[in-house]
Amino acid sequence: MATAPLIIQGGMGVAISDWRLARAVSVAGQLGVVSGTALDQVLTRRLQMGDPGGHMRRALDAFPVPHLAEQVWDTYYIAGGKEATASFTLPPMASTPPSADWLVLCVVANFVEVFLAREGHNNPVGINYLEKIQIPHLPSIYGAMLAGVSYVLMGAGIPLKIPGVLDRFANHESATYPLNVTGAGSEGHTLTFDPQAVIGLGPDAPPLVRPTFLAIIASDVLALTLHRRANGRVDGFIVEAPTAGGHNAPPRGTMQLNADGEPVYGDRDVVNLEKLRALGLPFWLAGGSAAPGKLREAQDAGAAGIQVGTAFALCDESGLRPDYRQWLIDQARVGRAHVHTSPVASPAGFPFKVAAVPGTLSDPAVFQARPRICDLGYLREAYQMQDGTVGFRCPAEPVNLYAAKGGDPAVTAGRVCICNALVATTGLPQVRAGRHVEPAIITMGDDVQGAVRFLPPDATSYTASDVVRTLLAHSD
Repeated sequence: MATAPLIIQGGMGVAISDWRLARAVSVAGQLGVVSGTALDQVLTRRLQMGDPGGHMRRALDAFPVPHLAEQVWDTYYIAGGKEATASFTLPPMASTPPSADWLVLCVVANFVEVFLAREGHNNPVGINYLEKIQIPHLPSIYGAMLAGVSYVLMGAGIPLKIPGVLDRFANHESATYPLNVTGAGSEGHTLTFDPQAVIGLGPDAPPLVRPTFLAIIASDVLALTLHRRANGRVDGFIVEAPTAGGHNAPPRGTMQLNADGEPVYGDRDVVNLEKLRALGLPFWLAGGSAAPGKLREAQDAGAAGIQVGTAFALCDESGLRPDYRQWLIDQARVGRAHVHTSPVASPAGFPFKVAAVPGTLSDPAVFQARPRICDLGYLREAYQMQDGTVGFRCPAEPVNLYAAKGGDPAVTAGRVCICNALVATTGLPQVRAGRHVEPAIITMGDDVQGAVRFLPPDATSYTASDVVRTLLAHSD
């Protein structure tokens, strides 16, 4: 591994840590990380908005197989942008077996985001994926590697097979990945991606650089498992405390809730850093780490540095819709920003942090008014049907549909379509029937009040470089 970064910017939401934010952090000398979640949606919606600034066109022009990039452009680009009341045309939902066009789109979309994040500088850029969202893994990772991504980060699951995928893709070789299918028993299902068959760079294509792989963990037991059993090299770990934003690991043992309905974490959920140090691999501490002295404190505990999310999510370069971003900063300035850890909101089954923001799904009235629709499907559960094929269900879809697929209706209570909501949070909401605009959901860490630390005097906002500078200033 090259010189390890002191600060890793968290990979957040859908396009919250977009190419602009990752590029700004990397230019500032730390590790900028783009979110790899739903990039097929992000690219196609940016194109349907008319590609403001021409950034997508510029990145597509750099794709090494021009006719495939042109295929994506011709399918989704709308000159001048779609009408405000028009719906976005959706790419196919991830399925198995996936369509050839969707595989190409995933490769191209991940290439575009990493290419733009790397543009104009020579510092490393990373990409973050959720292990839970399995079907896009293979084409997404290959696309990111084509663009020269330096780090791959993955959490929300046990990514034992990702290191081997990186090794195979470095030589443009076919790779497989196990698909978790409820009810499949020992039969198992496998995803396969052959770069030569889908992208076709040919036998003379030069090898790609194998990215550094960092697993995001919430227990030293998982770190040891990955270190011993992964099918390739695990290069380090990001240790996420339950104070971090987004999805949290569930508490160990029986789920208990506090008076506010939030999961209760205890001593069993604290990572044993002594055991982690014994593995001899670098690690970074995440969750409440964007405070004065936290970088030095992490280093004193043996960490290479810290991962910071919320502070970057609220900076000027973040992909978070500007009015949401400013509202949360203003609330933090008066001590009123609030985050609730919901044990049920996410269809993924993991606790999920939701920031209270008017007009979003944190408002019970907005939640109740939204029709139950699952048409993006990233967090659907794969299950084996009676004929042996794979079906998909989501506890955020209409209850009768979920039950008809063998799902327990009780599981649907309180579930939120965070797929549509997170895309809306970045300013690309779906419009239905010309009038219903998908509401957003905003996730932040518990330390959202800490955003005020990065405000320059008399300022109402701050930049990514303000965050980096402030955190490094307190590391001496």
